[in-house]
Order: sequence, then structure tokens, then C-alpha cells
Amino acid sequence: MLRSIIYTLVLTFTAILTASPTNADELQTYIVHLSSPADQNISQPYDREQWYKSILSKTSSVSNEKPNMIFMYHHVITGFAAKMSIKHANALQNMKEILSVTPESVYRLHTTRSPRFLGLRQNEGFWRSSSYGKGVIIGLLDTGVTPGHPSFNDKGVPPPPTKWKGACESKGCNNKLIGLRNFVPESSTPVDEKGHGTHTSSTAAGSRVDNANVFENANGTAMGIAPLSHVAMYKVCHIWDCFESSIAAGMDAAIGDGVDILSISLGRENRTFYENVVMIGAFAAIKKGIFVSCSAGNYGPGLSTLHNEAPWILTVGASTIDRRIETTVRLGDNKFFNGESLYQPKGFDHKLWPLVYPGEHGDKMASLCMNGSLDHVDVKGKVVICDEGSGPTMSQVVKDAGGAAIIIANGKFSGETLRADANFLPASNVGFKEGIEIKKYVNSTGSPLATILFRGTLLGVKSAPVVAAFSSRGPNVASPGILKPDVVGPGVDIFAAWYKSVDNISKVPFNVISGTSMSCPHLAGTAALLKSAHPEWSPAAIKSAIMTTAGQLGGNGRAIVDGKEGQRRADVFAMGSGHVNSSKANDPGLVFDIQPNDYIPYLCGLGYTPKQIQIIVKKTVKCSVKILEAQLNYPSFAVSLKKGETKMYSRTVTNVGKANSTYTVRDVSEPKNVRVSVGSRYKQLKFTEVNQQITYDITFSRDVNDDDDKVGYDQGHMTWVSGDYTVRTPFSFKFE
Repeated sequence: MLRSIIYTLVLTFTAILTASPTNADELQTYIVHLSSPADQNISQPYDREQWYKSILSKTSSVSNEKPNMIFMYHHVITGFAAKMSIKHANALQNMKEILSVTPESVYRLHTTRSPRFLGLRQNEGFWRSSSYGKGVIIGLLDTGVTPGHPSFNDKGVPPPPTKWKGACESKGCNNKLIGLRNFVPESSTPVDEKGHGTHTSSTAAGSRVDNANVFENANGTAMGIAPLSHVAMYKVCHIWDCFESSIAAGMDAAIGDGVDILSISLGRENRTFYENVVMIGAFAAIKKGIFVSCSAGNYGPGLSTLHNEAPWILTVGASTIDRRIETTVRLGDNKFFNGESLYQPKGFDHKLWPLVYPGEHGDKMASLCMNGSLDHVDVKGKVVICDEGSGPTMSQVVKDAGGAAIIIANGKFSGETLRADANFLPASNVGFKEGIEIKKYVNSTGSPLATILFRGTLLGVKSAPVVAAFSSRGPNVASPGILKPDVVGPGVDIFAAWYKSVDNISKVPFNVISGTSMSCPHLAGTAALLKSAHPEWSPAAIKSAIMTTAGQLGGNGRAIVDGKEGQRRADVFAMGSGHVNSSKANDPGLVFDIQPNDYIPYLCGLGYTPKQIQIIVKKTVKCSVKILEAQLNYPSFAVSLKKGETKMYSRTVTNVGKANSTYTVRDVSEPKNVRVSVGSRYKQLKFTEVNQQITYDITFSRDVNDDDDKVGYDQGHMTWVSGDYTVRTPFSFKFE
């Protein structure tokens, strides 16, 4: 519930920020999209910028306040960002060159063991064959980075390729950290002041750092997914806020600088792609051959909570890895409940302490252990139960109030997904069900007691991966005929570089944090390895390779489960195609490729006007051809079916495996009263050469005599098999 409240507050706050000011002369930032003029040459940056200035200058006389140009764009947008009044904006709207003028929105950040968990091994297999991502440039839009951190040392990293045109606006750049730029007007430095950008960039491409740990836990060798790739950081976020004009400027620079991969761990609620600068910028990127990985958002487990849903980007959900930093809560009645915490002090007295729940009488502020809420609660020398809320700051509040230890109980939405936070006193994060049982115990006795036992770091947890409860879910609202998220990747308890020490002990700062912000750079790093191994592959081909080889089983050989309850199988709206398997993605057999122009009839089929589509694709379109969403050559299907209805679509696969190979459908899973069939002449796909393409038809039918009268959703899949190759395509079904 708390997560839902926070999400609502964020949206409300965003709406307030983007609302029109009450004073018609008051200035605010607008994003202006223009239609390229046929009578002017704007191919050169200088000509384009002069044109932008001339457009804005035409509005100067309509208000006492003069408009101010902030950013001029060259790749992401045909247009600019400017501070201006409503009068200026209205004047621009009336000009023939204008496609749209909108107030900028606010986007929010989606905030050692994982390479091995993804099947990457030193000096062997995919890591070796991909040269650890050598020569690939990963650009990140985030809070900046920490130059000089050992995770950005350039030992063994060659100079950047000659195509690189970027810049470094701070000391500390080298062959690893080749770009560092600031696009936040409120900040005077591109250096990370929050930690988020340092963490995500080192996750994607951090260099090897031995004996890394936090509080002596998660000890090991820290290394990014593509450790020999280059890093270019574009600071677009200040604290947690990422303003649209800054995001557009960062993406614009990244495309112009020559990055190969973009990792974007931020987003906002989206309903139309032409109003979302990340989706617009991502389209400009894929036109240049740049792969884009985006976080799905942290607003699960509710349905339709996704961010970043466009089909031209990879939308990444979060899952657990096979490491747990374990604690155990022992109660006075000798019941035990497992949890997690990064801080596990050796000198803690494991005797039974008095146990208290400050929210026992309905005091919400006290239950969350918020600042000042414990002033009238006696917690000195006691173990304090706090409902999840503000993370490690709760433990600081309890510590300041004299508490001996803290038990952080998940809310309903976080379910059984645990997090090992860097708390400030002995702690244990327990699941929702466990929290209820502990609170019941408090109410069952006049003298409740508890202590926390510390188990340290456990490796090889067989249940992993588990989809994180907080990971945003489909169905896709912006485009219901495209199944999202695409995949899930490591996003819980991820160990990576940090901008400062969190334990006041470690000379080299690292931290363990969770979020789809963490899973996104894992996939950006995977894409960098694939780009290095297969430079000829398009962004869509790389995405297809990742999706069709994703796994559905945990380390225990059972189906991946949903962290909301910890037992139920995760569905396609939670994990999309499944959990990334980096090594298998290197040799997928077949790929579903899509060229940038293929998205235009898809956008027309969404009902967008030619003017709205022009904002995305930056050229004039007529929508003479439209296709249904499910007809896009995507590696998954989202199909709606009425009783008795039949729908047929086609897919084109490209052979990137063995030249002479034959693929047969071996595994078709379908819901009751639904039939999935491939046309009889497509029972086998026979290839005789690499890069050969074959198109096949697939039919989805719902029984006219379906007695269930069901509405809602179900799922299925099909798999093409050829020798060791398995090419899996998941389905989601909406019953109407």
C-alpha cells in the first residue's frame, strides 16, 4: 500500500510540476518539436541552431519576460527546450513549423555475483569469445559517475575507437571512463552526488576490483558484465528528479558522440510514445544502430505498471540472484524467521531483547519509523519492528531513539522479496507473511522478546532467480499488442561501486541496492558483449537473441516464481520471455529482425496521426500502410481473442546459426479452448545458408463453444527446435 501511495504522490508531484503556471508571464520549460522545413538547409549544426533561434525570437514581443533557450537538439528531437511563458507557448503553437509545444515532465530513477550467475566465466565461453566487450561504448543517462573509483580503472582497456566524439568535463577520465558530461542546470559538476549512476555504470562495465565488500559481506571480485567496454556518462538527474529537457540533451549528445549501447534506468508513466522523450530518443538511437536497454519500473506487483514499453527498446524487469546475505529473527516463543541485512555486526549480543511495534495502535508515522515519530515511544534497548518505507534511514531513526535493533517488515506489495540494505544498526528485513506473524506474537504476550542472528553471505541459493515483487508488470497499456516486459535480469541485492563509503570502514566504496535500475545495466552489458561478438547484428536482432534464449527455470530446476508470494509461478506479465541467459544469447540460431522503417506502419496502426508519428521518426509519413501491433515482427505475441474468433499473423526469422539447419515446432503450450497452429507448409523451416530468411504464418483460435465465458488473461508459448538450438516465443492472451 505504501508503494502505491508513494507512486501516486510522485505522479501528483509531476503533474504539479508540469502544470501551467497561474501567471501568464511566468516562465517554465517547454519542449518544442518542429517539422523540418523543405525550403531551408539545416543539415549542419550551425544552420539548425540558427533556425531554432529564429523560431523562438518570433515570440519575444508577446510577453514582458523574454524566452530563454536551454537546449538545442540535433538527433533525438527536431526542436529545442526553452524557458518561456504560456503566451510564448501559445504563439509558437500557431506557427506552421510547429508539431507540438509541451511543458517538460519529470522522470524518476528506478532504483559481484551476477556475472557468474548469468553464466559468464573468466577466460572461457562467451566472455572470452566476446573479448569482454572490448571496443564497445556504453552510454548511461543517470546521476553522474565517480571518477577515480577503482571500478573505472583502465587496465587492459584499449583507447576508444576513432568514431568516438565525446568529451570529459571532469578530471579522472581514462580509456575506461571516456565520457563524462553534465546536462543538469541545477548542478555544477558531472560527478555523481547520489551514487545511482556510479552503481549502474559499474554494473554494466565496471573493471575488475579484487577483495570488494561492504560490512565484510558480499565479499569477492567486483566486475561489470562487459568489463572491457568503455563507459560514457551523461548526467541528466539531480537527486531523484530527471527533467525531460536534460534527458533529451543527454540522449542527443550520446547519439552524436558515437555510443553503441544506451542504458537508461529512469522513466515515467506513459500512455503515448510521441509524448515520451525517452521513447522518442530511443527511436533516434536505433536508427543509428544503437541498442537501448531501459528499466521497467519499480511499481509492481500490480498489473499495467510498466514504464518504457516501446517495442524498439528492451524493457527489463528485476529478479534475484543466487546470493543471500542472511539473518534470522528469533522470537521469545522460539520461532525463527529468515531475513536479510547487509550490516551484520560481530559484537552484537544475541540475547533476547524486549520487542516493540510502534504502529501497534494505528500510528502510521510511527509504524514507518519516520523522523520524529518515535519521540513518544519507548524503544531504548529494544528490538523495533518497522513497516517498510524509507529504507536505511528508518534504522538511523531507531538508532537515534536508542533502539538496539530493527526488524523491517515488508508491505503487501513487496511480498516475500527481501533486500539486504546497508542499515545503521543490527537489522533484518523480513517478508510480508513473516512480518504479520511477528506482529501477532507481539500482541499475544505482555513481554515480547526477540533477537537477530547473523548468518553472513550464502551462495548458490537454488530458488533463484525469483521475480522481484516490486518489478513493474504488464499488460502494456501504451501498446496492448506488444508483450512487455521483454525479460528480467539481476536487480535485487546488486553489489556495485558507490560514490562514498557506506560503512565508514571500506577504503573502496561499494554498496548493495535493488531495483529495475540495477537489472537494466545488466542487460546493457549483455548487449555490449553481443555487439562485440556480432557487430553486424541490428538492435532488434540483439534483442531477439536475448529474448528467445531466456530461461524459465530456477537453479532448482523448477519454474521461476513470483516474489510477491514466493510460491506461485511467475507469468509473462512479470518476466516476459524469461530470465536472461547471456551465454545462450550469443548463439540463438534464429532472430526476429526489425528495421526502423518497419515501425512506421505499426505506429499508424496504433492510431497515431502522421503529425504525431513525425515527432517520433522525424520525417513526414502518410500512413498509407497500417498493421496490427501483433503483426510487428516481434519475438513474442500479445493477442486478444473473443469467443469463436481466429487471428492469423506472420513472422520472419533470420538464420544466424548453422548454414544447413532444419527447425521443427516441438513445444506448443496453449490455454484451454485456445488453439495455436503453424501453417502445414511451415511445419519445418529448412535453411541452407546463414542470414537466409523464412516467413511463416501462425494462427490463434478460440473455441466458439468455450463454456468458461472467461475474461482476463492467460499465456502460452511455442518453440522452434534444431539440434541444440531452441527458439522460444511466449504468448499472452486477453479474453474478451
